Amino acid sequence: MSGFLDALPARYSTVFCDIWGVVHDGGRLYPGACERLLGWKREGRSILLLTNAPRSEAAVERALDRIGLPRSAYDGVASSGEAGIAALQGRPVGFLGTAADRADYVGRGLEIVDEGYSELACAGLDERRNRPEQYGPDLERWAAAGVLMHCLNPDRIVMREGAEEACAGALADIYETLGGTVRWYGKPHAPIYDYALERAGRPPRENVLAIGDGLVTDVLGAARAGIDCVFVTGGIHGGRDFPADFATVHRLGHWQPVAVVAGLG
Repeated sequence: MSGFLDALPARYSTVFCDIWGVVHDGGRLYPGACERLLGWKREGRSILLLTNAPRSEAAVERALDRIGLPRSAYDGVASSGEAGIAALQGRPVGFLGTAADRADYVGRGLEIVDEGYSELACAGLDERRNRPEQYGPDLERWAAAGVLMHCLNPDRIVMREGAEEACAGALADIYETLGGTVRWYGKPHAPIYDYALERAGRPPRENVLAIGDGLVTDVLGAARAGIDCVFVTGGIHGGRDFPADFATVHRLGHWQPVAVVAGLG
């Protein structure tokens, strides 16, 4: 149904477009993605890139610059990282993630400490351990101490140039099984949609179209938010069809995406 994207109904004045798995694969833009966004911009639509990236919106924009997406292709970015950074201001917090993410958070005013904290900003895995199960001892210690984990990326995995890569959501899942408490930011949770709608100038939800490749993040979040959605099969799910029982499993009644496409191109 790529024809749906070629002749997008006029009522969709605002597009909430996922980034990783829809616009790029972690290293390269997908063919036709930039052209599609630019085309919608020429039609007068507002494009907000809605992402579970655990980074500030400025850092996301710089990353898109490096990959080659011009800023003229979108109007703004709404990231789970920015939402989490805002929520954690004004008190010391622990940190789990890469040195680059830590520097990003400190640059945005977070007070990150290495001991004596009761809350933890989880951006994802660090540079030394690339499998979630390697974090067991740390997660057990934090859970026993009652540390509140703030998960700034609900994604469990992404595909980076064809290779699977674990994300913060995978660590948060383990943490909850250990009895730890997690506060989630980003899709599919309602606050990120409220934030994105505010960023977009409060358009009516019936005038917003969400586009994403993650069934339990992009698609489920849009459905619960009352926003029409296009499911992109060519991202994290590797060409898999839209599940026939999706609405039943998630208690969405007869909900279906308005279109299922391989990609934006």
